[in-house]
Amino acid sequence: MGEQDILPGTCNSEAVTDSTGTDPVPEVVEALAEGFKSGRWASHIEPVAIPSKSEVIELVEQMQRILFPGYFTSMVLRPNNLHYYLGQELSLLQENLADQIGSAIRHDCFRHNQVCTKCGERSFELASELISCLPEIRNLLESDIEATLTGDPAAAHRDEVIFSYPGLFATMIYRVAHVLNTMEVPIIPRIMSEYAFHRTAIDINPGASIGGSFFIDHGAGVVIGATCKIGSRVRIYQGVTLGALSLPKDAGKKLRNVKRHPTIEDDVIIYSNATILGGDTVVGARSVIGGNVWLTKSVGPDTKVALDPPQLKYFGPEQKK
Repeated sequence: MGEQDILPGTCNSEAVTDSTGTDPVPEVVEALAEGFKSGRWASHIEPVAIPSKSEVIELVEQMQRILFPGYFTSMVLRPNNLHYYLGQELSLLQENLADQIGSAIRHDCFRHNQVCTKCGERSFELASELISCLPEIRNLLESDIEATLTGDPAAAHRDEVIFSYPGLFATMIYRVAHVLNTMEVPIIPRIMSEYAFHRTAIDINPGASIGGSFFIDHGAGVVIGATCKIGSRVRIYQGVTLGALSLPKDAGKKLRNVKRHPTIEDDVIIYSNATILGGDTVVGARSVIGGNVWLTKSVGPDTKVALDPPQLKYFGPEQKK
């Protein structure tokens, strides 16, 4: 085929280098490298490995397969192979978790110039401690499933809740991340909570304290802050924020260990898009907070808080004047 035979709309020219001789790459390399090496910009240029985000996500998926056996694996489980399956999965989880915890501890030690903390031994101990907590975590998750079935008439059965409810998925990750956070494992709990947010648009800080029988209905847009305390049998809907009041610019260090988020007592219901702020704010037991409410003061037990209905105007040929 000659030049005259080239099909319309196609091009036979080859890419050529910039003839002006102004290649920006070397200059940009120097500028970026100087910024990173000088410490002006955050980076991880260190001789120790940082935890792998993809590996932490795999840990979450491993825990999901263990906590809900038979749901998220192609292997058919029966009573006679359940022990083998759980033993294999738990052994693999322990090894992988210890590896990531070790990376997190080493990274933290290097960043803060700490003395040796025997990260190899500690990482295995911490991984074993989390695994020992899995039966308790699973028991809490069963109460969360029951709360979903009780609180949502659309929930047909446990299988549907486990497979498809974003609230349960986010709560599962929170319950695991919370244990790791309590054990003071660096960075991994926040990677887990960020993954839950990425999947569900539900943002639960691992530092929050949440009791059993917890139900998030629909879920998107829910935010639960680090120092929030939530009792048992609490139900919240999409768009709810349990957050902090406006903080000064220097609050990051000063208020790091100060309670900044509200306390929600047992059996409270919080409807969609409600915002409850402040570390001194307490919502008393059995109270109901209506949709779109903005609350920065405590309310006692058995209280209903609601906005006045908005004044609606209707326009159209079928509407009465």
